[in-house]
Amino acid sequence: MPRDLRDVLDYLLPLNDGGAPPASSTGTASRAADVALEVGPGPARPASLPIVAVPIGQRDVVRAAFAWNLSVEVARLGASGTLVAPEEDETSLLWPEPGRGPVGSEVVFARAHSLGELYRAALDVAVDRAADSRGGVVLVRVPPAWLQAEPDGRALLRWVLLFASLEPRDLLETYALAKRVVRASHQSKVGITIHGVRRVGEAQAAFSLLSGVASRHLGQSLVSYGLLVDDLHVYRAIVARRPVGLEHPQSPASRALRDVARLLLEDSRSATVA
Repeated sequence: MPRDLRDVLDYLLPLNDGGAPPASSTGTASRAADVALEVGPGPARPASLPIVAVPIGQRDVVRAAFAWNLSVEVARLGASGTLVAPEEDETSLLWPEPGRGPVGSEVVFARAHSLGELYRAALDVAVDRAADSRGGVVLVRVPPAWLQAEPDGRALLRWVLLFASLEPRDLLETYALAKRVVRASHQSKVGITIHGVRRVGEAQAAFSLLSGVASRHLGQSLVSYGLLVDDLHVYRAIVARRPVGLEHPQSPASRALRDVARLLLEDSRSATVA
């Protein structure tokens, strides 16, 4: 079942115009306790870290920044945060320099020109990082043009994260991406993060619309991975090529990114993502 978006940032964004937060106290603080990322030893190390495919266009600087910032937030939570991208990205402005970066996060450019090659490269990274980490995720930038039913690439689409804004046209494009993912791999778990919002209610409405259409026409249940607020600190950090959480740690954008990272880590430890 999709998460209730009121569990995300309910201490920060009002659900009503009066500004009063909801009465429920089951927010991200309890999630952090449940995931227990910063304290105590974890379970036995997996053979491979979970891989999350993130379809992002080559010129989509904002969503690329979201993906990279999520890898940094995963690392800030004490886990392994790695972003893998095709080698064609190395000369673009989407990512920082390859290698180890802020708080141990990492960017890796893979020698890959197809979905299958990208999966094999990401899997090598996921196996390597699992050997010396306390869990984590490997985020993989997938060119949307590669979303085809390749037998050797379907495994990369087991777990997919899509970013969607509130704009009607963008919601349609996000649904179209979800449709391509499901057609390429019927076993995909497709998650949605709504960005550019000011209130939780806006994100709830956008996610409900996408989820309803996907359920009716694709037979697919979407999973909510929270929201990212409309915050100028995101764009300032993009210009500075620095993580939002380090440049502006107390900003709404930083707190929202950490919430989404926690949700990803929570699911990375569940048996539903294998």
